[in-house]
Amino acid sequence: MGCGRVGSALAKGLHRFGHSVAVIDRDDSAFRRLGPDFTGEQVLGVGFDRDTLLKARIRDAHAFAAVSSGDNSNIIAARVAREQFGVETVVARIYDAKRAAVYERLGIPTVATVPWTTDRLLRAILPDGMITEWRDPSGTGAIINLPYHPGWAGRPLVQLEEAIGVRTAFIVRFGKGVLPDVDTVVQEGDVIYAATLSGETKQVAERAADSPAEAS
Repeated sequence: MGCGRVGSALAKGLHRFGHSVAVIDRDDSAFRRLGPDFTGEQVLGVGFDRDTLLKARIRDAHAFAAVSSGDNSNIIAARVAREQFGVETVVARIYDAKRAAVYERLGIPTVATVPWTTDRLLRAILPDGMITEWRDPSGTGAIINLPYHPGWAGRPLVQLEEAIGVRTAFIVRFGKGVLPDVDTVVQEGDVIYAATLSGETKQVAERAADSPAEAS
């Protein structure tokens, strides 16, 4: 739902990958953004209207994305798709980060525009190696790709966590995800994904650069 810049780009991307796509918008001129190569369905109407959704074959849909310019329209449409039509994969774009957090708790995944954009900018500004992989809708919590001193190899992971001030979410070891426990030891080449507060990423990066001796 929504054939603005985001909606049209999403529709064209899915179409390129061979998916069957239906796009809903209340403005007929918006469909021009899809271009001449788009052969999916173009449905004129309100995205949370039952008849409009049925015309877009919502009953056959694997996923529904509400990406219009209005928060209220997006969340209503997302809830209708989920609750009335049983679409398993539903996502809504929300400009208001506080609202996004509420809807996440209701079980509707959201893309909060401001925190997401902020995160992309932080990726470009923060030191090399400090990559935010995920940020919660409020923008306060983050999962980071943790750069750490090679001296931590062979030492217990819990010591690294205590020294740097993070909680490990998971480790990628030899290309496979591993959930750590209290006995996990850091191995050379481990990629550690850790949870921290967004406002503390700079301090975490500084502490992570220290050797175990300096950290203690």
